[in-house]
Amino acid sequence: MAFLAAAAALSGCNVGPKYARPPADSAPAYKELAVTDSAAAEGWKLAHPSDSTLHGNWWEIFNEPELNSLETQLNVSNQNIAQAMASLQQSRALVKEARSQLFPTVSVGAGMSRARNPLAGTSAAGTGSAHSFDDYTLPFDATWVPDLWGRVRNTIAANVANAQISASDLENVRVTAQAELAVDYFDLRGQDALDQLLKSTVVAYQQSLDLTKALYETGIDSDESVAQAETQLEATQAQETNLGILRAQLEHAIATLTGKPASAFSFAALPLNSNPPAIPVGVPSQLLERRPDISAAERGMAQANAQIGVARAAYFPTVTLSATLGLESTHFTDWFTWPSRFWTFGPSATETIYDAGLRKATVQQFRATYDANVAFYRQTVLTAFQQVEDDLSTLRILALQIQQQDAAVKSADRNLGLASDRYRLGIDPYLNVITAQTTLLTNQQTALNLRIQQMTASVQLVEALGGGWDTSRLPSASDLIASSPAKTGAPAATSTLAQQSGSSPSSGAR
Repeated sequence: MAFLAAAAALSGCNVGPKYARPPADSAPAYKELAVTDSAAAEGWKLAHPSDSTLHGNWWEIFNEPELNSLETQLNVSNQNIAQAMASLQQSRALVKEARSQLFPTVSVGAGMSRARNPLAGTSAAGTGSAHSFDDYTLPFDATWVPDLWGRVRNTIAANVANAQISASDLENVRVTAQAELAVDYFDLRGQDALDQLLKSTVVAYQQSLDLTKALYETGIDSDESVAQAETQLEATQAQETNLGILRAQLEHAIATLTGKPASAFSFAALPLNSNPPAIPVGVPSQLLERRPDISAAERGMAQANAQIGVARAAYFPTVTLSATLGLESTHFTDWFTWPSRFWTFGPSATETIYDAGLRKATVQQFRATYDANVAFYRQTVLTAFQQVEDDLSTLRILALQIQQQDAAVKSADRNLGLASDRYRLGIDPYLNVITAQTTLLTNQQTALNLRIQQMTASVQLVEALGGGWDTSRLPSASDLIASSPAKTGAPAATSTLAQQSGSSPSSGAR
């Protein structure tokens, strides 16, 4: 009993290092926020300070019902998300496997045998006869290795951190897929807008060709002008046809993201008619809690720290408590009687006294792993800040460029009107009209492409901010050990698939 008390007291020891999240460089505010006032006047602005966070169904800020429907399908049927979900469940199982080592192992086995003692070399030799007998056994064996130095507890901590990495990876896959779907959606709508522009341009060019033919037939213009008009019309028709390639590919990509065969999915044409929403950015320090990839990198440090504790525990002796209790008899009728009982109990301890530096090298290995994870974590944070600044500057500059491009479109349209009038009056050749038409079309296409770029940059900014996720949705150790998953960090009311893993605040696991 004294030995058990001592083991229980020592089980509180933990030779592993205490974990604390290393600091990472962060600025008090985003640099690009200082120059957004001018951008606000040009068609893009940040969210009001009171709305400082994104929400789970972040795509709803774009007010696109079809996009909302597609995102819901993605959360239910995307196979990359399903694969990441399965990896999380595998990590949950590893936590339970590690935790089982805290408890004794108990086994039972019934057996029956018949044996014969040899005549020679036994007491039976004096009697001139051998002895045969039956042996009935029912032993219960129990073995327990007390976690005196924290080896098991650190293994559990490492597996909990690994499961939280899987949970973060799941959210990273989810946000990435959601953002990819939104980008493809706005790209596809942009292609529809370009197609609409080219269709209207083809109609205008056909009218110009008809006018040129009429003037040629009346002897006012030449066949050269007709050939020029025909060339321009046919080239624009070919350009319109070419748009179908990218649109088809975007449609196929959306089908795959939403878990549907590309051959069984189609999307009706609808030109892009959206404006970038006001996006709540917050401050840089919040990014450390919002980004799933930063969370995964931070949990990687915690995992490596716990593995150092596992390696350190190998320096200390391993104590094993064993006990056997059972029934044994040579007669079946006496097998389950009180006199047939037997038991044994005793501790044992083993200690490695020479391993040629194995334990020292193992500790050094995990210390180096921890240092590498710290560097990876800090680099991930720096990359996250870069991505947010990139997207903020992109949106700010695009807002100004779109304003300038719209002015260029108006000027090109005015120039086309003047060139057409001068051609009808016979002042200028038809080549001037073609030049003006080409200039207008080029500027209109540029304006549309800038708007597509603006919408995709808005999506990319949301993705860079973490897509409405935060670390409070990470599953805690108790969630991971629970017999059935609770909630996850997925957006609310999105899918049954997204409700299959545990999630709750993880402060206790840090």
